[in-house]
Amino acid sequence: MKVKKFIVKDMNEALAKIRYELGEEAVIINQTKVRQPGIKGFFSKKLIQVTAATESQKDKRDIKLNSNDDLLINSLELIKNAVNYAEVEEKIHPTEKKEVSGEKFYRDIKNDYNEKTYVIKNQEEKETMETNKLLEEMNEMKILLNNFINKTKDKDEEEADPLYERLRILDLEPLLMKSIVEEFNSIEEELPLEQKLKKVLEDKVTIYNGDMEGPVVFVGPTGVGKTTTIAKLAGRLSLIENKKVGLVTVDTYRIGAVEQLKTYAEIMDIPFKVVFNINDMEEAIKSMENCDVVLIDTTGRSSKNSMQLSQLRAFVDKVNTENINLVISATTKNDDISTIVEGYKKLNFNHIIITKLDETVSYGSILNIVYHGNKDINFVTTGQNVPDDIKKLDSSSICRLVLGEDNIC
Repeated sequence: MKVKKFIVKDMNEALAKIRYELGEEAVIINQTKVRQPGIKGFFSKKLIQVTAATESQKDKRDIKLNSNDDLLINSLELIKNAVNYAEVEEKIHPTEKKEVSGEKFYRDIKNDYNEKTYVIKNQEEKETMETNKLLEEMNEMKILLNNFINKTKDKDEEEADPLYERLRILDLEPLLMKSIVEEFNSIEEELPLEQKLKKVLEDKVTIYNGDMEGPVVFVGPTGVGKTTTIAKLAGRLSLIENKKVGLVTVDTYRIGAVEQLKTYAEIMDIPFKVVFNINDMEEAIKSMENCDVVLIDTTGRSSKNSMQLSQLRAFVDKVNTENINLVISATTKNDDISTIVEGYKKLNFNHIIITKLDETVSYGSILNIVYHGNKDINFVTTGQNVPDDIKKLDSSSICRLVLGEDNIC
């Protein structure tokens, strides 16, 4: 990089000198007005100091033309170096900037120059403001250049890493990917990529293996299949495990949900109660004291509606149970998973049930849900059949699904 300063009367003269001495490819990187030295400088027109730069032959040879990205990065590096060089030059050889004091000028020259001195001082202040603004813009440009270059380099490194490529295919969240890569790299044992990755993913998934006893609450947004999931569990517990099961619903907003659960209760010949207010909840739980398990369906609420979640929490607190399950669909978009989980943390759920695995072909959302929820997986559902399509999978089975080694159908 070759940088040179020119002191000229106007920009036309500057452009002519720059073309002659630095060539057509030269770039102007700074310009400022300066005074001629001595007392005459106050009465004569200011000159312009122009700083220009051009690439040396070595710089041109160093630019790689293998791709458009390489050319852009090298060009940005050259501009950044030129800006840095100009700043260093300014510190070593600062441009002469004389502060014109009205009183000093009055004493040293003539009493009748007050008006002219005021004009000159205002002009100096204006030029100082313009110079400061230019320096701020140059610093902003440097920051943008650095960020662009760093991001591009990081992206290139990730794209060159087969592990990152594998994780991107799984549709995992960036923070989760970063955590997996860190754990992957901490394993000193020499193993094939897939085998080592499976080992890391299995450590990320924990399964709840406890028994379902007493009141069990199910919460979650609308449309995730809470009511159908409860019906499947009721059939599993009563028909297969021979437990005495009771059903309670708080979801009085959807008449269809009440009728659906009531129909399942009649088919399985198990008690069923509808709760309309908080006082009814205590009475409904008390009426089922002889049941081994009481499954409680709740109204689907938006995770972004704090008031509705607070109302729902009042019902959940009245149940007085530590067995609260967040029901969430495997088809939920990654951007929505964190919002849903964070919103429902107000209800203090301690287990997760993931539904609708049969409605997706990419199971990376399971890991995203577990990552944000930081709770054990209780059950997964794999279809609409009651009570068959509900399973208790181990961490190994879930990781095989995520890695594409197994499928639901």
